[in-house]
Amino acid sequence: MIVKRRLTDNWTLTRLSAPSTAPELPEAIPATVPGTVHTDLLAAHLIPAPYLDVNEIALDWIGRSTWRYVTEFDWSDKDHEHHELAFEGLDTVADIRLNGQALGGTRNMHRSYRFDVTALLQQGRNRLEVDFLPVEDYGAEVRKSLGSAADIPANYPGAWPYVRKMACNFGWDWGPTLVTAGIWKPVTLESWAAVRLGEVRPQVTLHGGRGSVVADVAVRGQTADEKLALTISIAGEQSTVALEAGSGRARLTLDIENPKLWWPHGLGDQPLYELEIALTDEAGIVLDRWTRKTGFRSVRLDTSADAQGSAFTIIVNDVPIFVRGANWIPDDCFLPRVTADRYAARIGQARDANINLLRVWGGGIYETQEFYETCDALGLLVWQDFLFACSAYPEDEPVRSEVEAEARENVARLMPHPSLVLWNGNNENIWGYFDWGWQDVLGNRSWGAGYYLDLLPKVIAEIDPTRPYWAGSPYSGSMDLAPNLPNHGCMHIWDVWNDVGYETYRDYIPRFCSEFGWQAPPTLATIREAVRDNAPASDSPGVLHHQKATLGNDKLLRGLEGWFPEPANFEDWHFVTQLNQARAIRLGIEHMRSHRPVTMGAIVWQLNDCWPVTSWAAIDGAGRKKPLWYALRQAYQPHLLTIQQRDGTLKAIAVNETTLFWRVPFTIERLDVEGKVLASHKLWRVLCDRFEKTEIALPPEIVTPGDPTREFLRARMGKAEALWFFARDKDFAYPPAEFDYREERLSDRVRVTITAKTLLRDFTILADVLHPDAEVDEMLATLLPGEARVFDITFGGGDVPAGFRFDPAPVRTANTVARSGG
Repeated sequence: MIVKRRLTDNWTLTRLSAPSTAPELPEAIPATVPGTVHTDLLAAHLIPAPYLDVNEIALDWIGRSTWRYVTEFDWSDKDHEHHELAFEGLDTVADIRLNGQALGGTRNMHRSYRFDVTALLQQGRNRLEVDFLPVEDYGAEVRKSLGSAADIPANYPGAWPYVRKMACNFGWDWGPTLVTAGIWKPVTLESWAAVRLGEVRPQVTLHGGRGSVVADVAVRGQTADEKLALTISIAGEQSTVALEAGSGRARLTLDIENPKLWWPHGLGDQPLYELEIALTDEAGIVLDRWTRKTGFRSVRLDTSADAQGSAFTIIVNDVPIFVRGANWIPDDCFLPRVTADRYAARIGQARDANINLLRVWGGGIYETQEFYETCDALGLLVWQDFLFACSAYPEDEPVRSEVEAEARENVARLMPHPSLVLWNGNNENIWGYFDWGWQDVLGNRSWGAGYYLDLLPKVIAEIDPTRPYWAGSPYSGSMDLAPNLPNHGCMHIWDVWNDVGYETYRDYIPRFCSEFGWQAPPTLATIREAVRDNAPASDSPGVLHHQKATLGNDKLLRGLEGWFPEPANFEDWHFVTQLNQARAIRLGIEHMRSHRPVTMGAIVWQLNDCWPVTSWAAIDGAGRKKPLWYALRQAYQPHLLTIQQRDGTLKAIAVNETTLFWRVPFTIERLDVEGKVLASHKLWRVLCDRFEKTEIALPPEIVTPGDPTREFLRARMGKAEALWFFARDKDFAYPPAEFDYREERLSDRVRVTITAKTLLRDFTILADVLHPDAEVDEMLATLLPGEARVFDITFGGGDVPAGFRFDPAPVRTANTVARSGG
């Protein structure tokens, strides 16, 4: 059997060279592996907190320096013939030596590397050195070597198109420029006697009611006359095949009758089976073993032509899925800080928001095993981008071979995961080629199309043919079509936010929308932790530095126009922009869901942040939920009731994304600002079948207000509720927000009962203002006079802090910000 030893101890970090402006450092700095240079310097108190204030700009020297990681370890082994050093992830341009002898160099953050050290290990003390060169310098060398091919358009500065490194490391419109280096994944010394398993590629799918496993297995070290066998086992079944002498490779197959199916959450369970591949000698002794958790499900992508254009529908276990998704970015700039517990918390927050798919965006990384394992366990589908984003990419060496190597490795690595349902070639690069002026710069030179249209689909067809591949996001399915069409493929909607108001979402009926979003600042507690401005304001130095989007604050204010008056102070600016973000995305999602089945997916930009920043995220960089998170939970609920404009009038639309038909009473009322019922309409029952929508006609007395500035609609269908205000907030006659409250202190929460004395729209308790660990279970509630609602404030699973009391000061409503313009 293989002996694996993690090399995690006794590492030190030394700076070998640096810009002249860099500060002095000690000769040797304690280092953590896995880790990064930034986090090692931070742990040694040699740099300020990178996310605090504007400290980011003082740390550019780190990415422009050369660094050496060193460890020494004792070794003694007389039982094994072969020894390899396995580096799961090096960031990025590294040269490696063992006992003074060069092992090789690495130039790709997104793949692993192995080095045979059998002849270099010595009994007793061994010294391992890993030098990291400045990635910008290497990128400049590649660019120079490519000559004219290097003149390629990109959305952001930096070397990232020329080196296989996480693109957003160089700065994005939501992320800082913190160019990392380091051993970001484990280092292992592996020893074995004669033979071992190599790469295992399991195709796990369904054919009718039968589960199918086809595993392509490589064996390393088999001699020409050596008799070996491979055994595959899963779900209590197994099959053994003899390995043809000297072949080093075999295909194993196993069928399982009626396995339990893996489903996206909300449609069924997520049973996972242990898949094992065992390598044995002729005596039946196990020489090596490979195991993974996997699940049985089928997946395909329907892109068939229809009356509207062509579909874009993900089908799991023969059920068309309306994707209620969110885009995922790296959860921290310093990747080793994202632990298994942090993945579980963040992905759990996604599931709790009724999200059923996460798109791993192409400017980040192929995520760690913990990410996909958590999605497997929680039933979240995964759309995986290949790592190309917002730039043309050279197709010449040395880039091309690294692209192919990383694609092959990561496709094979991620194959066992049932959550993974779609491979996507790139983010916005085909769109950029068509619509962003790239062709004027590129002429006839390559720009990445050879990856998206040739190399990557061939890799998928060879290694992972059970999953669909799509060339890009957005992409209309053919290079003969404009890439961002609403009636073909998947589209991105970014004129909303960048140029026009969010009511423009109603002008689109996309087949599938894989990006759309609206900005807002993080929670106040997160701002307080990240910014120490004397008088925080939207344009104070620290707050403004944590806004990376071009003209971002201007767009926040422009987005309020027509809806709210300009805010009078920082507190109003903070809440009204958060509220506007939640309103914008809820409007967009409900509109798209109401057009099911023409539209079959909405993936909001974005779920999470990598640092504390004003951004499109629903969960801020400290893991706190913004009001958008609560709006997503409402808009993505499986039973949705919404009021939409149709054919010159208003209709109520019920949408059912559950496995059972939905048949409940329906009531809609036209109310005035004081809660008086002006007109009502009731239906004994409305039937909405599973995976369907039902449009409900509304009578004229409901949809015709007497005074639009004082009236609104409230519809109810079972537990689902929908509102429609006839006037925008700045024109609506909101009363001052008045309410009574009652506080009840329990061991693990504070329960607050709010009783409305006036209409309260979008009632929100900003619990983090009261305590940084506090979180409320509901936001954006609308109450009529006399109605009561219970809100629970919890503290991360712990007890209520001593002395904590509810204070109504951080209560916010639309009433207040609609009336308090500057």
